[in-house]
Amino acid sequence: MTLRPDLKAIADMVAPSSTILDVGCGEGDLLAWLQTEKKVLGRGIELSQKGVNRCIERGLSVIQGDADIDLSFYPDNAYDYVVLSQTLQTLRNPKEVLEHLVRIGKHAVVSVPNFGHWKNRLYLAVNGKMPVTKNLSYAWYDTPNIHFCTITDFLHLCNELHLRVEKSLYITETGISSTISAHPIFANLFGQHGIFMVAN
Repeated sequence: MTLRPDLKAIADMVAPSSTILDVGCGEGDLLAWLQTEKKVLGRGIELSQKGVNRCIERGLSVIQGDADIDLSFYPDNAYDYVVLSQTLQTLRNPKEVLEHLVRIGKHAVVSVPNFGHWKNRLYLAVNGKMPVTKNLSYAWYDTPNIHFCTITDFLHLCNELHLRVEKSLYITETGISSTISAHPIFANLFGQHGIFMVAN
């Protein structure tokens, strides 16, 4: 199975034979790959019943749940890694969820779409309305994205919460990944996704 570039970058951050909780795991692509290729002990939580059903069909251990509510029931340091991929911007309380992620896992791996990408900026400047692109394919009134953030915004949130950013990457529209720390301004302009491994 071939993973999307952002999921592959996340998978590369996860150590073999570790434990992982994938929050908002969708249909389980990342979990399935990690279990097969890295022999992780993986669990998932997914809001949509369709996603849960597909995960179970694939033999994955996934429950239905809401990250905004249910993460408070997980104990401290229960997993080596907690992953939240392309989901933070859809949650009602992203700051609280991030605090739970670093509490539940020794490492939290979070990916976010970068609303500061140059194409989004240009679209808004030229058209005077919220961008609708291949990467952000919803109109403003039906988008699941309720908290728009940039790579810089996420790094500022980590700083506010006194979190340690252990690794940070950005993924370009061609699927190439580079470290953010070397070129933060470049990353915020040209990264379609930011991927971060953070810890307390």
